[in-house]
Amino acid sequence: MTNGLASCWRWLRPCLLAVSFVAAGCSNGNDNVMQGWIEGDFIFVSPDEQGRIETMMVRQGDQVTKGQLIFTLDQDLQVADLGVAEATLANTRQAFDRAQQLMKSGAGTQKDFDVTQALYREAQAKLSSAQTRLTRRKVLSPVDGLVQTVYFRAGETVQPGRAIVSILPPANVKVRFFVPEPMLARIAIDDPIKIGCDGCPADMTGKISFISRYAEFTPPVIYSQQERHKLVYLIEAMPADPKALRVGQPVDVVVT
Repeated sequence: MTNGLASCWRWLRPCLLAVSFVAAGCSNGNDNVMQGWIEGDFIFVSPDEQGRIETMMVRQGDQVTKGQLIFTLDQDLQVADLGVAEATLANTRQAFDRAQQLMKSGAGTQKDFDVTQALYREAQAKLSSAQTRLTRRKVLSPVDGLVQTVYFRAGETVQPGRAIVSILPPANVKVRFFVPEPMLARIAIDDPIKIGCDGCPADMTGKISFISRYAEFTPPVIYSQQERHKLVYLIEAMPADPKALRVGQPVDVVVT
């Protein structure tokens, strides 16, 4: 139920903001001031294989750096597989060495040599795979950023591909707002904007990074020259100081 409400809100929020934008534009009389909000593109960190979380090294709100250990998974099965791979490699190496000696002395056949060589190379590949699987039981942060959510705790078992931690890199923070259809001709990618909000530092700025080609909100009216001003388009901008902003935060945007 909670997920359903969150999903509905995610789709409904742009429409509500668009409606509030139209109302605000009518009330303040300044066509350059828009109401917007902060969003982020999160990095979701998940395991390659099923496992039980042994240690969780971070908490929500922690700053992490790329390569930092964030959690570990139990590794009993991976250690056992690595032992099997090492034993297999040792056996195939002996067989390959014997085949080489027999070939040099003329007592062996090319077919036997080729077979043992193939088995030896396959064993090497399986050992490398087993070592990689074991190494990946210690999961490192892929980026610098802020830990937004920790979805599981130590002792819980997770499925492969299921997000355990979400991280928000500063570069993935963006401002979203709407502009009316007549304003599209006056803005372009990389145009500067000013950002304001309660408690924000003064003189915050950003640059437009995306301009939608399609109307995000259209009132239930027939298109006409008189009604075109009611169409609004989604705009995204990258703030110059993303660490000063929080996801979901309402902001005022001034198109300069």
